[in-house]
Amino acid sequence: RFLPLLYNRRHLGVLTAAVAVTHAYAALDWYFSYGPYDRFEMLLRGNTSFFQAHGFPFEVFGIFALLVMLLLAATSHDFWLRFLTPPIWKALHMALYAAYLAVVAHISLGALQAAQNPMLAVVVGFCAVGVAALHVAASRSRIAEAPVVDGWLDAGPVSAIEEDHGIVVAPPDGESIAIFRHTGRLSAVTNLCAHQNGPLGEGRVIDGCITCPWHGYQYRLEDGCAPPPFTETLATFRLRIVDGRVWIDPVANPPGTFVEPVTVP
Repeated sequence: RFLPLLYNRRHLGVLTAAVAVTHAYAALDWYFSYGPYDRFEMLLRGNTSFFQAHGFPFEVFGIFALLVMLLLAATSHDFWLRFLTPPIWKALHMALYAAYLAVVAHISLGALQAAQNPMLAVVVGFCAVGVAALHVAASRSRIAEAPVVDGWLDAGPVSAIEEDHGIVVAPPDGESIAIFRHTGRLSAVTNLCAHQNGPLGEGRVIDGCITCPWHGYQYRLEDGCAPPPFTETLATFRLRIVDGRVWIDPVANPPGTFVEPVTVP
């Protein structure tokens, strides 16, 4: 029931940018409206001690984070995704991490320096450490490269693939491949969703279609095509089962190519 929130999280990002703009306007209006100089000039004059925490110009971190959030909000529509192509669009939106670090620095060198209640420091520390820990944990779950024998990749035992779930196989060269099991049969497609290069192997089969965990884009298992009226297609791969192990041909078929699913003995 919470998947719609996950699939539409870009709208939460746009809302966050709007909150940041409101904060910036309120700060300028509250602190710098009655000085002898322009408010924007006063913003950069207030703190100039670059070599100590107290008086450090924490405002520059806030300005940087605000600009990044505005850029991401302005390019959040699918038009920019298609125009820039998914790899470039996704690389651009990775700047969110830099914005997050800048927000932490902005608060740590600003509000925390004058805070009377330690709860703000606890909340900021918990959030920063929590986000970092989650990313470290995710980075440790990297997919090991599959061994190649006679041009085929050993994807492991059939029993490792649960019904309506998938595994991810990493060829020595090239993009990773997702293998799914549905109704006792195996199919393989590229692990990159055609929408935003999302990790399809981390999704599952819903209503008979591979469903991307990022935004819910769906693809048929046998040919990698999105169900009508959608037109996205994925590259497919040939599979075979030998002595209870799954083998995959790492040479991709053109997107939308039909490949008969392999029945699990």
